[in-house]
This record gives sequence, structure tokens and C-alpha cells, in this order.
Amino acid sequence: MTRRIERLNHLIRDVLSELLQRQVKDPRLSNFLTVTRVSISPDLQHAKVFISIMGSDQGETLKALYNASGFLRKELGARLTLRHIPELSFHNDDSIEQGIRVLHLIEQVAAGEGEQDQSGY
Repeated sequence: MTRRIERLNHLIRDVLSELLQRQVKDPRLSNFLTVTRVSISPDLQHAKVFISIMGSDQGETLKALYNASGFLRKELGARLTLRHIPELSFHNDDSIEQGIRVLHLIEQVAAGEGEQDQSGY
């Protein structure tokens, strides 16, 4: 990944996060919506936006984001100096939930080893 694409990924993530918090007024978008990362294609035409959705209907949230994508692109165009604003596609990022699941498994294994140590094996 080139340095330019990396910078654009971070910049678009930051701008989209701000827009979703302050500008988009759709009730289907929960307060627990986080833009975790953005991945722009090498030709800068498409951007995958990965979001973490906690505690709400993920299907409805993705629909609301799809409906707001035109507004978000227009606002990105106003805030960024790019020749072409990439098409946005939104994807659920469940890495936080997977991390929590792994931590619980590690805790279970650690608790199991503690019981074995006490029994003498």
C-alpha cells in the first residue's frame, strides 16, 4: 500500500466519523457506530468502509448508511481536495466482538490451568 493511499484511508475515516457523529440525522444509526477503518482501491474509485455496530440491528444500520452514502460522498467532496471521490461501500467489522470472544476463551483456559495446578497435576 502506498503512502498516499494510507493517508487517504486515515483522512476519509476521520471525516466520515465526524460526519456520522454530527451531520447524519438518521434514527436508524445508533450512537454506538464506529468507523474502524477504510480501504481504498489502488485506482481510488472505490472505498470499503468498515464499521463496528454495537447493540443495534446491523442490517438496518447498513441500509441507513447505504441511503446516506450520496450525502457522505458530497460532504467528502466538499472537505477533501480530490479529483474523484470514491464510491463508498459499508461493511460490518466484527473484529471487536471477536477480540472479546478470544479474551473470554483465554480467561477460561487460564482459570482451567489454575484449577489443575491446585490439584497437583
